[in-house]
Amino acid sequence: MLMNTGRNPVRSQNKLLTTVAWRQGGATCYSLEGSVFVAGAVVQWLRDLQIIRSSSEVEDLAASVPDSGDVYIVPAFAGLGAPHWDPYARGAVIGITRGSTRAHLARAALEGIAYQVADILLAMEADAGIRLEELRVDGGAATNNLLMQFQADLLGIPVVRAKNVETTALGSAYLAALAVGYYRGLDEIASQWAADRRFEPTMDADRREALRARWNKALARSKSWIQT
Repeated sequence: MLMNTGRNPVRSQNKLLTTVAWRQGGATCYSLEGSVFVAGAVVQWLRDLQIIRSSSEVEDLAASVPDSGDVYIVPAFAGLGAPHWDPYARGAVIGITRGSTRAHLARAALEGIAYQVADILLAMEADAGIRLEELRVDGGAATNNLLMQFQADLLGIPVVRAKNVETTALGSAYLAALAVGYYRGLDEIASQWAADRRFEPTMDADRREALRARWNKALARSKSWIQT
């Protein structure tokens, strides 16, 4: 995740990185950056375990149950990235009962992505001293409607999916086009952005906080699993 902080670099107090967003016309814009080691790859893990046959099946399977059945998957397969930075953490599946099904695992895997994003977003808001009004998303995972709705519910803000989900690559192309004079300025580029779908939060605050508390409990169990 990246948060544009403008021309003043913000030094993180919450274990995020301060990075250059871009440099154009002699002016540098900065961002706060938070990296998750395993996000969409958790779906590939489900496929490798033969819980699903292909990644495209995960949304329908997860949507076949109303919730995760109190199952949580912390995909710390390579440790935890921002804002935890724990290389000794390992993946955890918590809350399984005799009634847990493939669908509950699929849903917990998708929700684990959203929880990790929320952890970073809260850290960014604290560093920048602002409250986001909406989250704009792109990339392959953004095409999953169930994940995007849960993300909006968990954050309590709208999640807006770009019409072109390869926005990162498109941004690099825009800057190159700007450099050679194809576009007259940033306003012309910005006018071409378009939304595909807007996901509005529907979850109440008490439910949201309860879910985050359970996630933090599962997260604590995955941390420092490897002893040095």
